[in-house]
Amino acid sequence: MTALTLSTSSAATLRADIVVVGVAKGDKGPVVAPGAESVDQAVDGGLAAVLETLGAGGGEGEVTKLPAPAGVKAPVVLAVGLGPVPADGEAYEAEALRRAAGAAARALRGTKKAAFALPVADAAAVEAVGTGVLLGAYVFTEYRTAGSGGNGKKKDKAAGDSVKAPLAEAVVLGGKSRDAACKAAVERATVLGEEVNRARDLINTPPNDLYPATFAEKVQAAGKEYGLKVEVLDEKALVKGGYGGLMGVGGGSARQPRLVRVSYTAGKNKPSLAYVGKGITYDSGGISLKPAGHNETMKCDMSGAAAVFSAVVAAARLGLPVNVTGWLALAENMPSGSATRPGDVLRMYSGKTVEVLNTDAEGRLVLADALTRASEEKPDAIVDVATLTGAMVLALGHRTFGIMANDDDFRAAVHEIAGSVGEQAWPMPLPADLRKGMDSEVADIANMGERMGGGLVAGLFLKEFVGEGITWAHLDIAGPAFNESAPFGYTPKGGTGSAVRTLVALAEQAAGGERV
Repeated sequence: MTALTLSTSSAATLRADIVVVGVAKGDKGPVVAPGAESVDQAVDGGLAAVLETLGAGGGEGEVTKLPAPAGVKAPVVLAVGLGPVPADGEAYEAEALRRAAGAAARALRGTKKAAFALPVADAAAVEAVGTGVLLGAYVFTEYRTAGSGGNGKKKDKAAGDSVKAPLAEAVVLGGKSRDAACKAAVERATVLGEEVNRARDLINTPPNDLYPATFAEKVQAAGKEYGLKVEVLDEKALVKGGYGGLMGVGGGSARQPRLVRVSYTAGKNKPSLAYVGKGITYDSGGISLKPAGHNETMKCDMSGAAAVFSAVVAAARLGLPVNVTGWLALAENMPSGSATRPGDVLRMYSGKTVEVLNTDAEGRLVLADALTRASEEKPDAIVDVATLTGAMVLALGHRTFGIMANDDDFRAAVHEIAGSVGEQAWPMPLPADLRKGMDSEVADIANMGERMGGGLVAGLFLKEFVGEGITWAHLDIAGPAFNESAPFGYTPKGGTGSAVRTLVALAEQAAGGERV
């Protein structure tokens, strides 16, 4: 993990391997952003002209390297694009800083020490830069066959390529190390960065190593480290307890399901939140087998559980005055002689019966049991997170998750929170007319309904299992949870850790006494 520190030194005087400056897109060409004044002065105010000559325009995520001018102690300058210059009197938005810092950190893999001289007007900007750095520096090398290599590289003997180690140290310039607000900003950025990256590691771990039992073991280990209470229900307890959804989905695998409860308790009379995560550690589709080309990345179908787990740990590490309980519904969906068949009827933990029309609509089945169980503790609100439907990807693309809820105000609040932390989301409806499509002739409800609006149908199914009078929201992160395209900003290829920051910010809002 990249070490994050603060310094009041100027960009020209700090000793580092490279200094990062910001450049924005102006009406008449690139504009050097605040924070880089000393570097600009070293070229007599001509840094923008030099960058323009090199082809830099200040566009978002654009990276340009150049030799440092005389008078700058770092040997190299890296200019990163911030996007458009803000209107007069306005500061750069936090997300612009996060993305720029992330893009720079990605370009600095293999570097020992970098100074970030980006526009840092206050503690919030310090946190944005720090978070962007830690998220952008992320690299997953657990399964690389490493040999010794120069410049912080690990050699993959099998593939023959080189994987550069993350940036070792990032110094954020402009923030005062003794200022309480700046110090807290670095601490929060560190927790967020580490916990989002924890989720990413879990998502990127192959399913032969991460399955329900080993996932539960990782939660137990973190519980001991951070003082969390962890309870694990194995297959025997799930059968005895009547968890028909979890056993119906996970019963086809040799690796049996688990329901994990991980809780952080701040004290009595504190607000309480329950987070429920879909944890399908591998999704073959079951008997309704996925076609070739659709199952190679299905290790990521536990991204919701990873997000919930990381968010609970983050709440504990930040010491938030709110009680947060995570419910991880863990199962592997495999075809076998013991697998659920299309046409089977499952009796859920709630007592309701579900006709299974498609075994590849499995996430809603495990979530249904967990939602019912979470409801029994009567939290102030429940939020579930799941890579639930391809329909949501069709509706919103690969970078935006959908938000559904049984309360319009709560849905709007979650949408606003997501935007404030830089996670793209969009409020979606739960049309009552779509419920009829899930009527079953043999059971209380079917696990499939109308094909059109499939993401909304799934939300309506989940709503059936939320306790009476409990505020609830559903985040369908199927699009942004796993990035199969090129990395961008602070988002890597592979697992992204989508929704972790939204869940943490929601807990912080609840801790502040705001309605949830």
